[in-house]
Parts: sequence; C-alpha cells; structure tokens
Amino acid sequence: MSIYLIATIKAKPEHRDEVAVVLQRMVTETRKEEAAIQYDLHQGTADDNLFVFYEIWKDQEGLDAHNQQPYILEFGRLAEGKLQEAPTIHLTTKI
Repeated sequence: MSIYLIATIKAKPEHRDEVAVVLQRMVTETRKEEAAIQYDLHQGTADDNLFVFYEIWKDQEGLDAHNQQPYILEFGRLAEGKLQEAPTIHLTTKI
C-alpha cells in the first residue's frame, strides 16, 4: 500500500540558501531509491523560507529505509540550528 507524505520545513532566513542546497541534494539522492514513487520539493511564494515536500512511497518499509539514508541523517543534523521549528510531517491517504 502506497504511503503519501507531506513535510513542511521552515528555514531561518539567514540559513535559507544553505538549507535549500541540502534539500535539493535530498531530492537528487532520494529519486534514486527504488521505493520512491514521487519526491517533489516546493518553495513558498509568499514565504521563501518555507519548503514543502510531497512524497509518495511504495510502502512503509521503503519509507523506513529512506529515513536511514546518510543524506536524510545529514539533514537531521543540519535542522537543529538552521530551522525556525521542527519539520512537520503529515501522513495522508489518497481519497
């Protein structure tokens, strides 16, 4: 069963460009993962510190494996001081 996920990330303005580079690297690497059906990054138009991921995963096992990838763990370390708040994750069901 596919997993649908939306993640929102709010960078601190002074770290926006650095965060954007790391997020774009995550996109490049994640799209190579077998379980990643869709992995898109968006940036806010009214607030360019806002980044939104729209993700579709083959299954929970694939998402779990994704969360252990080095580039995802790197983002976790980066997030500690460069984001306005912790990322928000929404797991959803397509209706």
